[in-house]
Amino acid sequence: MTIIRMIQPFTSALLISSVILISEARSEVTTTSLLNEMVDREALPRFPSSDFRLKQASSYNRASKTPDDEKGWFTNRDFNSNDRDKNFIRIDNRDGRKEWVLMDHKGAGAIVRTWMPWANDRKPDTDTIIRIYLDGAAEPVLQGNMLSLFDGSGLIPYPFAHESLRSAVSFFPIPYAKHCKITTSKAPFFYQFTYREYPQGTKVKTFSVEEFESAQPLAKSIGEKLIAPHGPDLGGDLTLTKTLSTQEEAIIDLPAGPGSVREIAVKLGSYQKPAITRSVVLKMECDGKETIWCPIGDFFGSGIGLHPFRGFYRTVDEDGTMSCRWIMPYQKTARISLVNLGKDSVEATLAARTGDWAWDSQSMYFHADWKRQYPVPTRPFSDWNYITTSGQGVYVGDTLTVMNPVERWWGEGDEKIWVDGEDFPSIFGTGTEDYYAYSWGGRSTDFYEHPFHAQPRSNEYNKLNRKTARNEKDTSGYSTETRTRSLDTMPFGKSLQLDMEVWSWTECDMEFAVATYWYGLPGTTSNVEPSPDGATAPLTWPLSAKQGGNKKPAR
Repeated sequence: MTIIRMIQPFTSALLISSVILISEARSEVTTTSLLNEMVDREALPRFPSSDFRLKQASSYNRASKTPDDEKGWFTNRDFNSNDRDKNFIRIDNRDGRKEWVLMDHKGAGAIVRTWMPWANDRKPDTDTIIRIYLDGAAEPVLQGNMLSLFDGSGLIPYPFAHESLRSAVSFFPIPYAKHCKITTSKAPFFYQFTYREYPQGTKVKTFSVEEFESAQPLAKSIGEKLIAPHGPDLGGDLTLTKTLSTQEEAIIDLPAGPGSVREIAVKLGSYQKPAITRSVVLKMECDGKETIWCPIGDFFGSGIGLHPFRGFYRTVDEDGTMSCRWIMPYQKTARISLVNLGKDSVEATLAARTGDWAWDSQSMYFHADWKRQYPVPTRPFSDWNYITTSGQGVYVGDTLTVMNPVERWWGEGDEKIWVDGEDFPSIFGTGTEDYYAYSWGGRSTDFYEHPFHAQPRSNEYNKLNRKTARNEKDTSGYSTETRTRSLDTMPFGKSLQLDMEVWSWTECDMEFAVATYWYGLPGTTSNVEPSPDGATAPLTWPLSAKQGGNKKPAR
């Protein structure tokens, strides 16, 4: 076992002053404040002072009312092909025209994520007009083509809005003080509008086109930070390189606190055996409690094997360097380690960049949990639990790696997220691929990336091996989907339960493995335990060394 210790000075007084200034600047929620918050990593480890709750308006199937009714709960008709489907709120008649109401929220809030899919899996065209009305105004503050408004080709620029795989996705914030109503000119297909619901009394400046235009220089700067965050770096304050024999752990002791980890980077000597990213585990301990236990592939979003992508919070580089940029505070002591659970020795480099932190009553520990299950039968339909927490904290993302033994699509299942023991989920989605910000998963087996989500691998494809046959529908093998949250983080006061519905078109046995990322106040816990047996279990789908394992088994 190798231990490195280092002590460095801290400048807590300066940091406390910065915290006070940031808090005062955030007393009013505005388009500008939300844009700044989008890239403010310092804010994430503190429970939000406004204590908002994340909600979602979606086309989830209205037959899904209670888990006690298995038929209704797992109904898959979560879209609208016509008015009879009724997976929207109502139809308004306005100035002689019909408008389908998709969202109707009374109170202060902010739209922080919008997802709209293509209506045809081969054509991105639509003539549907979407309108956003704020605070009871007779005229919409925004209106336009349902796709081009949110795909980066219209008013909202990339990377805030962009075309994902067969979807239009926007993260540009739209705050409102009293009310938000969203309508379309035709029956909506699938849709999701994720929004913050602020407590009564929260001061919010309602979005306007004038403010949008004046915020463009800031938006340009924020967009550049999202696209090009600080890159992978193995030259941190503390760096350890060692050949780890089986069951050996290498530990870096961090400087005495209060302090924080600003960046973690890991690189292995070889990725020839794809399973190595599962059998090498990243661990962290803060103030005597284990806060991270996760295989490196799942933690950094690569899945099984090396699958490069770049996001705002994590990067997997083509040379094998994996890094993350979440800030991880601690009060007194902390350590980071790599443990090799595999049968072969592994050459590994672990680096950490540290910094100051002014610990206060709102400060939270960063957690990363991991779980795996095989087999997961697709019949009868079921909900597979990602995580259930107890205590107060904020959920900030996850990485799902699935093994699908058949060609047909596996990901019809909806996310269902309960917060603080509510009777019905705050978030009830429309499909696993929709949760990870794309659509038409049967055909969308190509690589894609964005600052807040990515599909690093699907079928045999990744960034180094792109799909060329656009209409191929083989979704077999391993797929890795990852999502991190910024303005759409999920605060919880007592508990959070995230389930993903298992819904495949084929009766078969799948494998599910998920890494979940969250912050929690001291004492907050989850139901996920370390799983060395899961990390070393044989792969349920054969992989070659080529680009992390891009070779199908014989059938």
